[in-house]
Amino acid sequence: MKTLVAKIESSTPAHRDRAIDGLRALALLAVPTGHWLLGGFTLSSDGAIHNASPLGTFAGLAPVSWVLQMLGIFFLVGGYASVLSYRRHEGSMRAWLGGRLARLGRPVLGVTAVWAALLPVLHFGLGVPVDTLRTASTLVIQPLWFVGVYTVVTALTPLCVRAARRLGVWAAAPLLGSVAVVDFLRYGPYADAVPSWLSLLNILPGWLFAYQLGVSWGEGRVTRRHAWGLLLGGAALFAALLLAFGYPASMVGVPGEARTNSHPPSLLVLALAAAQSGAAILLRDRLGRFLKRPAVWAPVVVVNLSAMTILCWHQTAMLAAAVPASYFGEIAGLVGAPDSVGWILARLAWMPVFAGLLVLIGRYARGFESPWAKTGPARRTLAGLLAAGFAVFALGLA
Repeated sequence: MKTLVAKIESSTPAHRDRAIDGLRALALLAVPTGHWLLGGFTLSSDGAIHNASPLGTFAGLAPVSWVLQMLGIFFLVGGYASVLSYRRHEGSMRAWLGGRLARLGRPVLGVTAVWAALLPVLHFGLGVPVDTLRTASTLVIQPLWFVGVYTVVTALTPLCVRAARRLGVWAAAPLLGSVAVVDFLRYGPYADAVPSWLSLLNILPGWLFAYQLGVSWGEGRVTRRHAWGLLLGGAALFAALLLAFGYPASMVGVPGEARTNSHPPSLLVLALAAAQSGAAILLRDRLGRFLKRPAVWAPVVVVNLSAMTILCWHQTAMLAAAVPASYFGEIAGLVGAPDSVGWILARLAWMPVFAGLLVLIGRYARGFESPWAKTGPARRTLAGLLAAGFAVFALGLA
């Protein structure tokens, strides 16, 4: 371990912005942590498992989602890193964008193709119920929406750079205003007359908001004064929306709730992203100094190198424990209604098991992040067809 730590430290360029990598790693690890803590399973009489959430019983756990909902940080750091990459790139814009999108697409194609091949084996070979497979497929594909949104905002990087150079940190303000208008229409006095599809208009500006802040930050247009404004203004807006305007407290969907904050993002998500972004910018220098320690820096590098593997496969790791366990009946914290304090304590005990399974899976799945130099057109086409078939099944279209 000491040798590995020393190797990572010696290979890190002196100009590497360790704080940015640290923030990205923190946001990445919040995704599996949140899904593992707030996602449970119930067991039906036919032995199939179904999604459940402790938030349905323990509304007091909602503040946990405020901490674990760190997509604002992820988009902030993504915008910052994109500016640096865009500034350094040589060649055409198409080549730059294609390279970045390929790094996102390969792991997604890999996990969906593997699961498409697994489904018939699990059902016809091992007798796994179809409902269990649908539950598993939904969980696997659930985090992948992020990749699609991130792909779109990455493609908008040149426009974001121009906006940042012209307007600075205020380039994100119209995005906040757009989400506020849509929220007023869908939750205000005219809500009954507004079509349900209107909420979809929040998807792009909602997630582009923090990315644009990151682009402005990368362009040097965000000062500490701006960061304090984001932190305090975002926190004040967050509190007002919760206390005065009746926004749901949870940042993730809760069974039985008519409204959800994240799909599509509501104004509450942007308020949290603003506060988180302000805090991240203010703590950047301190975090960078902390990550000068080789033993602390090494795990950050490992997480960043495995970013898409963590995102794509963490639900598979949890399912690798839950699906076999379902054959033995209800098991505390794993398969069984998440409606007691005992379940919460048991789930915390299962977390290291999920992490260990993810590390094991990642040893093989991380190859999907590397360029597919030895993969010919026929194999790529097959992987694409398998991935499309899995998506159809997971989305309930088949």
